[in-house]
Amino acid sequence: MSITFAIITCSSTRSYDEDTAGAALEERIRANGWTLLGRIVVPDDRVAIGDAIIEAAADKADIVLTCGGSGLSLSDVTPEATADVCERKVPGIAEAMRASSLRITGRAMLSRAVCMQRGTTLVINLPGSLKAATECFDAIYEQLEHAVQMTAGAGH
Repeated sequence: MSITFAIITCSSTRSYDEDTAGAALEERIRANGWTLLGRIVVPDDRVAIGDAIIEAAADKADIVLTCGGSGLSLSDVTPEATADVCERKVPGIAEAMRASSLRITGRAMLSRAVCMQRGTTLVINLPGSLKAATECFDAIYEQLEHAVQMTAGAGH
């Protein structure tokens, strides 16, 4: 099954060239035979992140992966930006990422990542570090095709 993705790295300190987590996610998407519509870096700004999610959904991304901005720093606003522009919560995906990550580090409980739907686009908040982003993606990627099928109206 073909899935289209967009990657939005949320960071005021990282440039596109320094975005190792986004680049690694791009590699994983391509390795699964899926399509990447685009990968961008936006500042840790609630409106900028929300606008980038809206644009990716309008470009018909099945899944938007945000990378970064889901921790406890006051500048981490990705979950709030996601909630601002999405309609429906999909808590099980974020729960699965935290549960998987907790087997690796207790600090996973500090993640505020969310997963939500904007229309037919699934938005998944991933951590910003290379290690954590790829571990979380690896914990959920096998369910993404089914998630996209369900969002498109397919049966269980």
